[in-house]
Amino acid sequence: MPVPMLDLVAQNVVVKQKILDGLSAITDRCTFVLGENVRGLESELADYCCTKYSVGMSSGTDALLVAMMALGIGSGDEIIIPSFTFFATGGVVARLGAKPVFADIDPQTFNATPSAIEAAITDRTKAIMPVHLFGQLADMPKIMEIANARGIPVIEDACQSLGAKGWGKNAGQFGQITGCSFYPTKNLGAFGDAGLALIRDNEELFRKIMRLRVHGMEPVYVHHEVGINGRLDEFQALVLRAKLPFLEEWHVGRRKNAQWYSENLQSLCPVDFQIPLEIVPNGRHIYNQFTVRIKKGRRDEFQNHLKAKGIGSSIFYPIPLHLQPCFEYLGYRNGSLPETELSAKEVISLPIYPEMTEEMLEEVASAVMGFFRA
Repeated sequence: MPVPMLDLVAQNVVVKQKILDGLSAITDRCTFVLGENVRGLESELADYCCTKYSVGMSSGTDALLVAMMALGIGSGDEIIIPSFTFFATGGVVARLGAKPVFADIDPQTFNATPSAIEAAITDRTKAIMPVHLFGQLADMPKIMEIANARGIPVIEDACQSLGAKGWGKNAGQFGQITGCSFYPTKNLGAFGDAGLALIRDNEELFRKIMRLRVHGMEPVYVHHEVGINGRLDEFQALVLRAKLPFLEEWHVGRRKNAQWYSENLQSLCPVDFQIPLEIVPNGRHIYNQFTVRIKKGRRDEFQNHLKAKGIGSSIFYPIPLHLQPCFEYLGYRNGSLPETELSAKEVISLPIYPEMTEEMLEEVASAVMGFFRA
């Protein structure tokens, strides 16, 4: 049977009626932007993430952007980020005229290592922005120790990791500000673009981000700084509020599927095939992606094999940021970040969504094992 990379139909059935009822209420109220659903979602997500404040945003990208704007980041500043991540992490840095400084990654977690981050610090470093890639936290205690010793603020990119935990804390409880995404493919996904800025405990940063998302305005038509149009609309907030009560169940489903894969694919030779490891203590990987490594230069052959068997897959990410054409001016070359570059050549993600049946998991496993045993 075919197994798609992601199928949201079963998930949407669960929330469809509540969303339709809420849409009718929105239509009656004629409040379409920053209304009661946005305020309700902000309160509920601050509680869920155990942060003091949250601000609904138009996308995860804009959440990261306003986080840096709130910290006053601009031309000539250096921001340390991983290169192995979605483009937005680097794009928002460059958009403000700042310089992305790329750090290499741990090949097991795909997250930037504290040692690489520390080595990249200069007197121009204005912030560190670690990414919790694929659903597992970066080594935040060590990163915060490095940052705090130098007075450098930390922005968490948790766009793939809302609900991930480690060292007894949630994503969003380490850095000063955190950006989250609700793109439809995320564990908590909207019906379009949506995002969230979490503010751990600083009221001044919270107030500034609230202004920045509406062109720096407070009160109406009084602009304290040049902001952006980063508002969250009521419909997306409604969708997210309808889904939020199911999020823990969906995390459990993804983790259960990941455990099934790990148990049933462990017989494959680690020289050829490596499964993701959950290594963060006192926490959990939420598996926005189940990303494996295909060794010996066989990744494309492997993906074609899966496609022929009707199994969906995706490659996140085939070209690291430091080798993207738009960042050529930074002077990075092949060999600059060896672990990042090797990961980009080897990674491929398998279906992991919580509605998968055991029969579907078996189809994926059969296809994977068939490739290596042919």
